[in-house]
Amino acid sequence: MEKKKKNEKKFEEVLWDSANDLRGSVESSEYKHVVLSLIFLKFANDKFNVVRNNLIEEGKEQYIEMEPFYTKERVFYVPEESRWEYILKNAKQPNIALLVDTALSRLEENNDSLKGALPDNYYSRLSLESGNLASLIDNINNLNTIKDQDEDIIGRVYEYFLKKFALKEGKGKGEFYTPKTVVALIAELIQPYKGKIYDPACGSGGMFVQSIKFVEAHHGNTKDVSIYGQEKSSTTYKLAKMNLAIRGILANLGEKAENTFTQDQHKDLKADFVMANPPFNQKKWRKDEELVDDERWLGYDVPPTGNANYAWILNILSKLGVNGVAGFLLANGSLSGGGTEYEIRKKLIENRLIDAILYLPRNLFYTTDIGVSLWIISNNKKNQIIEIENEKIKLRNRLDEILFVDLRQWGVSFEKKYIEFSQKNITNISTTYHNWQSFLNYKDYKNIPEYCYSANIKEVRSRNYSLVPSEYIEFTNKDANIDFKKTMFKLTKKLQSLLIQEEQSKEELLDVLKEIGYEINL
Repeated sequence: MEKKKKNEKKFEEVLWDSANDLRGSVESSEYKHVVLSLIFLKFANDKFNVVRNNLIEEGKEQYIEMEPFYTKERVFYVPEESRWEYILKNAKQPNIALLVDTALSRLEENNDSLKGALPDNYYSRLSLESGNLASLIDNINNLNTIKDQDEDIIGRVYEYFLKKFALKEGKGKGEFYTPKTVVALIAELIQPYKGKIYDPACGSGGMFVQSIKFVEAHHGNTKDVSIYGQEKSSTTYKLAKMNLAIRGILANLGEKAENTFTQDQHKDLKADFVMANPPFNQKKWRKDEELVDDERWLGYDVPPTGNANYAWILNILSKLGVNGVAGFLLANGSLSGGGTEYEIRKKLIENRLIDAILYLPRNLFYTTDIGVSLWIISNNKKNQIIEIENEKIKLRNRLDEILFVDLRQWGVSFEKKYIEFSQKNITNISTTYHNWQSFLNYKDYKNIPEYCYSANIKEVRSRNYSLVPSEYIEFTNKDANIDFKKTMFKLTKKLQSLLIQEEQSKEELLDVLKEIGYEINL
């Protein structure tokens, strides 16, 4: 099995190298759509051909051009102009870009669930070199998306490309992608087994993909999950629709790409789970006079125009059902500070909605290296019986507790400058959280210096409603065993040596200047 995975990885890299041939003729922010749309077209054709061949084998050849026979199998009907064999046959033609555009357009027209998902006249507008496009088509032709029913090959390739594109685009771009291990951690913490899942800034749909993977890994039924999302960027909205379609995930992402704040497409939604990675420290997200009476502020102060962090928090809270739980990411600046944000944060804490705050490592994200935290808020916090002894009942007032976790030193490195969580990391972190959260396993939870601490609301009040984990978690004095007298003696000796060397160098320089007729008094 290990050998097989290595071979697939190698193939992904070969495909990536082929895609890179387009660089130079296409902007890096653009060519991800070129590549991923072709991969999607190949995938749709492979699935279509399976159903088509089955109909022929069953003696139902008269039905092979009837769309309902494909949609009932959750497969896209592919019209003739969109068929891969036609694209492949004409790959070397000078008008191949137009043919690909036509193929994608016809595929979307014939499948309602793909409305707004595929690029419109994209390839023709980019003025691609036909030779490079033909080479990419040849390489994608080697991608057998259905060779192993037990492995999500096309999903893996798509995920690999999304990650590579995000890495290449770097800071200030690539907001379409949240690192997979971060999303996996959120899923393990809030456990979206059953119900409605919402993401107000869904990017390319990674939160939804990991949610479904979580359900499958824990032997749940994916039919028990409904997905709702919204995305502002039109191109990213298309990526999300393709990403979900490739995996057969049904989702309501709204009629089109829209701004969640100004054009909320899920006004009446009450979700069981929210998973989100909204833009960090988003400025000018609304005009001064705009949205001041919005129902999503729930009676809290109106979030300031200069930073959308608390607008995202209240939007998320407004979408939570009566027992809803949310896991989302925000810049660390949202954990403290004054003004309107302080008033909202204070009220959130007093309303017993903050469940946990996790400091994340730096360099987890490809778009920024600022400090980021994972928030968990819950409408489902309850007091618990934790001990029954000698007919005495001991209550744990979990409503008054907030768990703080410091993960800044966690994770493993990759690509030299980035960090990601290992599966062991994710398991250990989620075990800590669920032990703390649990009625049955609370006895297994312990405050651990430099890692975790369960704070009472009285402590939070005494720290002026700060949610900075390091203000609560104990940090040991790592300097306790240092011999300061001995260390200072060494440092002093070294400093004296450096000063002597500097004086000698200065005298040598003055002597040289004197020899050539320049005399300087210092």
